[in-house]
Amino acid sequence: MLTHTPYLLYSDGKGNIFEDTTLFALGRAGWDAFEVELNNWIELPDGGNLYELPGRKAIGIDTTTGEMRLCEKGWAVAAFIPPAHTSLFLAAYETDKNAPTLPLFCYTAAGWYNNKTYVTAIRIEKDIRQDCAGYNNEKIKNGTDWLLQQYPNNRLVTHLMNTCCMTYSCPAARNFSLNRWECPIPISPACNANCIGCVSFQPTDEDITSPQDRLTFKPTVEEIVEYTVPHLMQAPFPIISFGQGCEGEPLLMWETIVPTIKEIRKHTNKGSININTNGSKPDAVKKLFESGLDSIRVSLNSARKDIYTKYYRPNNYCFEDIVESLKIAHQYNGWSSINYFVFPGMTDSVEEYEALRKLIKDTNLKMIQWRNFNIDPDWYLGILNISETNEMIGVKQMMHLIQEEFPDLKFGYFNPPIERIKGDFEVNFAH
Repeated sequence: MLTHTPYLLYSDGKGNIFEDTTLFALGRAGWDAFEVELNNWIELPDGGNLYELPGRKAIGIDTTTGEMRLCEKGWAVAAFIPPAHTSLFLAAYETDKNAPTLPLFCYTAAGWYNNKTYVTAIRIEKDIRQDCAGYNNEKIKNGTDWLLQQYPNNRLVTHLMNTCCMTYSCPAARNFSLNRWECPIPISPACNANCIGCVSFQPTDEDITSPQDRLTFKPTVEEIVEYTVPHLMQAPFPIISFGQGCEGEPLLMWETIVPTIKEIRKHTNKGSININTNGSKPDAVKKLFESGLDSIRVSLNSARKDIYTKYYRPNNYCFEDIVESLKIAHQYNGWSSINYFVFPGMTDSVEEYEALRKLIKDTNLKMIQWRNFNIDPDWYLGILNISETNEMIGVKQMMHLIQEEFPDLKFGYFNPPIERIKGDFEVNFAH
């Protein structure tokens, strides 16, 4: 139990992290640093990590004077918080003029108290499907080997096991190796957006590199059906999901997905079929739901058209297409979620709150997945041309307000299986 704000953390630039007991840690929202209430700090969850932030000095509160000042002892430190948790504040720091752009990770405020690391976050999801403790490396290796033997000529299984599971430690691919829950289906090597923070493709002249390589082939109906049907028939609470971080936009492959869904449903009615998408092609979404799609998750950095467009830089589609895709999901009694990239100071601004309320009403949205935004905060705000922090509600308070107004809207971090959609949504089914 915290009795005071955690102390500030700093790095020596060599990967060693220390506490500075002369400074209390702060949080950041937008461009500004703030004192964080004690109930917004939790112990760093299992699977979380600390980063040193090159060329950046942490901002703290002097424990004696109560004034804000920089920690001159080393570089600032931030935390990566694992899936199922949502960041409430960014790490507070001042960036040197020649500091490098940070890689595509989330940068949550962190501090040190009573020999433990604390972070500004909440657990937004009860499902334990990507909890660190649930992964056994030996079982994952055995499952991977078994799948590669079972499907020796399936390019997609080879990609998922060798690249996603064993190289990138993708949680969804690791769960597939363990024959449980949500199974990924990367399907598109191309994309119709040019997202600033794309995790699978960055231009060669950009300051950052993508943390993973994009899919390089177009899977066939047969390749997808071959491994997804057994998963749906055998796995507990099964979901199969088109659209993953290692690919482009799956809706560009809708002409492959439609016959795939139809063929899968010839073999089994078990489980749910989902697509993770940018929602750019409403006509394609309509055809998918007509073919048997159960749910759609649309990724958004903002419910405001101008903020969305500056980040996604869409080709041949616009924000209104996304809204229409979510409306179509409702028309076909499908489950609709948004993959909502949380950026404290932007997500919880008054303008964003009003835009989100409108989106929920207009689309009859079923769920918000409050995801952490993996991006350098300064870089992102600079690209958006945001020079000052506007009036904010607070991420946690905004969640409370949305839940109060829309009591049937679900909060979480993952795509729910059909059992949760149709039954007790709150059940911690993964145990």
